[in-house]
Amino acid sequence: MSASRMQLLSPRNVRLLNRGPNELFAGSSSGGLGVRSLTCPPLSSSSSGRALSSLSATRRGLPKEKMTENGVMSRAKVLTIDTMNPTVKKVEYAVRGPIVQRAVELERELSEGMKKPFAEVIRANIGDAHAMGQQPITFFRQVLALCSYPELLSDNTFPEDAKSRACRILQSCGGNSLGAYSASQGIDSVRHDVARYIERRDGGVPCDPDDIYLTTGASDGIVTMLKLLVCGEGAGRTGVMISIPQYPLYSAALAELGAVQINYYLNEEKCWSLDISELQRALDEARRYCNPRALCIINPGNPTGQVQSRECIEDVIRFAAKERLFLMADEVYQDNVYADGCQFHSFKKVLFEMGPEYSETVELASFHSTSKCYMGECGFRGGYMEIINMDEEVKAQLTKLLSVRLCPPVPGQALMDLVVNPPRPGEPSYDSFIKERTATLSALAEKAKLTEQVLNTVQGISCNPVQGAMYSFPRITIPDKAINEATDQGQLPDMFYCMKMLEETGICLVPGSGFGQKDGTYHFRMTILPPRDKLKILLNKVKEFHQKFTQQYS
Repeated sequence: MSASRMQLLSPRNVRLLNRGPNELFAGSSSGGLGVRSLTCPPLSSSSSGRALSSLSATRRGLPKEKMTENGVMSRAKVLTIDTMNPTVKKVEYAVRGPIVQRAVELERELSEGMKKPFAEVIRANIGDAHAMGQQPITFFRQVLALCSYPELLSDNTFPEDAKSRACRILQSCGGNSLGAYSASQGIDSVRHDVARYIERRDGGVPCDPDDIYLTTGASDGIVTMLKLLVCGEGAGRTGVMISIPQYPLYSAALAELGAVQINYYLNEEKCWSLDISELQRALDEARRYCNPRALCIINPGNPTGQVQSRECIEDVIRFAAKERLFLMADEVYQDNVYADGCQFHSFKKVLFEMGPEYSETVELASFHSTSKCYMGECGFRGGYMEIINMDEEVKAQLTKLLSVRLCPPVPGQALMDLVVNPPRPGEPSYDSFIKERTATLSALAEKAKLTEQVLNTVQGISCNPVQGAMYSFPRITIPDKAINEATDQGQLPDMFYCMKMLEETGICLVPGSGFGQKDGTYHFRMTILPPRDKLKILLNKVKEFHQKFTQQYS
């Protein structure tokens, strides 16, 4: 055997060759291989080596090479539209879709001096409160500033309750820093504070901190629960019931997971109410082609702005119990209730007040967020979910699944703690906190009423009362001539309508087709978040556009 062959087979190098590819780059000072991408197959006979080299690139799973125009060999892309995950191509998310992409282009064109029929683009497509001018709550930002830069704790301009809250949060963080990872389920003290908040909200119904999972906004929790629920193949594939109109997170997540979307329709004629008979219809029909396992409720509603009555929630719980469905309650707008006679009732509270027949059997996951309500802190991505009656073995799998993403953003967890544990009476920041909170919610209630009133003065637009949340979902009449033109252009009629509105007025709305709607009906969703003066301008522009559009296509 040659000296070089003997050197290759030295004990040290044999150990190196038996390591996985990620172990080979050691970078040791004692002369490691130092080749980051080196991967070595086990030593084999020369004949097997020749056999491997004779395999075609295609058979070995390598991309084919092709000749470019200048004679250079170029390999095809490994990842193409034809080889990518097919479920991802089915995902759609209307609130950041083509309308918004065009709005961004228009903003750039305006900044470059191009002439348009409007001076600015007004985005009313998404519930991003601060982007629309809503002001942050001072106490929350003070505490977050102190947590982010603890040297400010010696600054006398910060109130003492903000300092004490910041110290408490930092003491719960690894190394007393927001920059450290937390436990996958979330910071322990924050989960305890969330549990105490839920008990206060629900009139003393017990809450176990071990049932609380902090999340990256409510969306993270919702998608995680859907991952646990989805299984099966063919007619046994998991079906998930979602309201139509719906928030596109649900349809997008179900498409990505390869689950079956089961539509149940809200009753527009009864202020987007939920009818149990419609739930039953959708369920019975779906059982012919899938295995329905979950029922999703958004209350208060997005995009429709309705607030479910207690009687409705009781009916839904009975239905879920009878049909053995896992309940998912999206309650991120629980502080956004405006209409007289409406009140937020949590599914957790109603479930427990219905007695052990339901409270000990019905499986429920409920979700909340820092992004909506009076906070509007979308960018911090804070949220939580509470799980009720989950199988203990599944709960262990949930914890494992969450550990893969390490932890939710720690600043978002800190903010969630402030939302559930705000200033208390007698503390220095209490009065200013209550004043800011009340002013924000009062302004939203006023704008909800204004939106309904103005839109209902327009012939061809019908808007239900905005009872809660941050949106209106008015129904629009689109003339046949416009429908035909939209069809000729390969567009849905309400997309055609909203795109023309954007081009002519600078108003960015989302077509109802992005949320789902009954065949033959057309809608758009708009937020009520812009400041009152700008909202008036927006509503008047919508009114003028609709009148002009209707006249043009009549």
